[in-house]
Amino acid sequence: MNPIFASIAIAGPETVLTLGSLAALMLGTFTGKAENGSRALTVTSLFAVAILALAGFTLLDAPAGMARAFDGLYVADSFSAFLKVIILAASAASVLLALPWLNESGSGRFEYPVLMLLATLGLAIMVSANDLLTLYIGLELAALPSYVLAAFHRQDDRSAEAGLKYFVLGALASGILLYGVTLIYGFSGSTQLDQIAAVVGGQTERSLGLLFGIVFILAGLAFKVSAVPFHMWTPDVYEGAPTPVAAFFSAAPKAAALGLMARVLVVAFPGKVAADWQQILIFISIASMVLGAVAAVAQTNIKRLLAYSSIANIGFALVGLTPGTPAGISALLFYVSVYVAMTLGSFLVVLQLRRPDGSPVETMADFAGLSKTQPRLAAALAIFMFSLAGIPPLLGFWPKFAVFQAAIGSGLIALAIIGFIASVIAAFYYLRLIKIMYFDEPAVAVASEGSAVNGAMIAACALFCSPVGMLAISPLVAATAQAAAALFPA
Repeated sequence: MNPIFASIAIAGPETVLTLGSLAALMLGTFTGKAENGSRALTVTSLFAVAILALAGFTLLDAPAGMARAFDGLYVADSFSAFLKVIILAASAASVLLALPWLNESGSGRFEYPVLMLLATLGLAIMVSANDLLTLYIGLELAALPSYVLAAFHRQDDRSAEAGLKYFVLGALASGILLYGVTLIYGFSGSTQLDQIAAVVGGQTERSLGLLFGIVFILAGLAFKVSAVPFHMWTPDVYEGAPTPVAAFFSAAPKAAALGLMARVLVVAFPGKVAADWQQILIFISIASMVLGAVAAVAQTNIKRLLAYSSIANIGFALVGLTPGTPAGISALLFYVSVYVAMTLGSFLVVLQLRRPDGSPVETMADFAGLSKTQPRLAAALAIFMFSLAGIPPLLGFWPKFAVFQAAIGSGLIALAIIGFIASVIAAFYYLRLIKIMYFDEPAVAVASEGSAVNGAMIAACALFCSPVGMLAISPLVAATAQAAAALFPA
């Protein structure tokens, strides 16, 4: 077979997403001319979900082991396949949950699902990148649609501000990362991860240039995952961006960026140099856990609270990445898969609620007495909060246990202890929201938006995060272990 066609076949999900996004753009354009904007949005959104499902099905025919494409710039293995399943599922959920909100807010334009497909394409490329330039292309392809999505609600000044902040800071982070790429290339002579690893392994002395390159690359990637000290955009963008967009930002891009970070560090910088990036990750992880836990205590806006919650959870996930071992990477993937369900479920509940005047709920006070007015949604949100807090026997406890166990197994006992303390502090604001829902008197008569699709997704996420979800632990852990093993070839 022609090498180009063979490469296209290996990159099946990306091929489907590329063609699907172009087809969705044409479909939305012609449907929009014939029908109203709401009709075009609905048709294009359902088509986008079908494209995302089809991209997922192509993973079933993925070659066994590691397959390289495009002269080694792209790799397909069980690690990338696992993350792509999470990314595609989170993106499909983000497209569906946005439909009612977009139609009611007056922002119901078909470009939303098209932008989501293009962003998902970038995320899929990120987790399969075997070259620093492929990495950068994937990042930018995911970032550019994200800037537009953040400012999608043009009638709202906060949305425009969120898009501008995200764009300016995102451009800065991309420049920092690209500068790190140039340093790595200059001091190793290659941009392919395995070739960089060969150069690093053959060095007898520490290369200061490579170390600076690693620092700049980690700085750029830390921005993408909202890790401290590159988190400053997260609360403002989550608050100002449309709630469905904030839900997407909290899930799929986080999974992709964490997977990308794991591949770059483990594959390109093993051996002695690993001790250098581990020190950086330890600082980022501790700072994210502590700041995310402490800063969220003072929040009164639910979207800002979930933003700081995502910062803290990224810190916990990085605890699993820091050891750089198969057990640590497996724990990281386990954490990511459960975190995506918890955070998407939380945003779904927020999307389902409306004030009496029809405006979306945003403040913590709006949730007062929710157990009396909307008992099912209150119960689901309580499950998500308890799970995010890591309280057994809910499913959210087990990923935290796994990442702490991986850290302790690698001798990083102090990191695990600090993580445990931060987890206790973070439990306060999760439990405070539950107290407001169940013990405070209703301040306003909050109504349910009534979307059956969103209600079904809330029920599925709540069931997964409940004690029933423990039935999925064994197959999930087996899948994460297989995926992690792909980064550590024998």
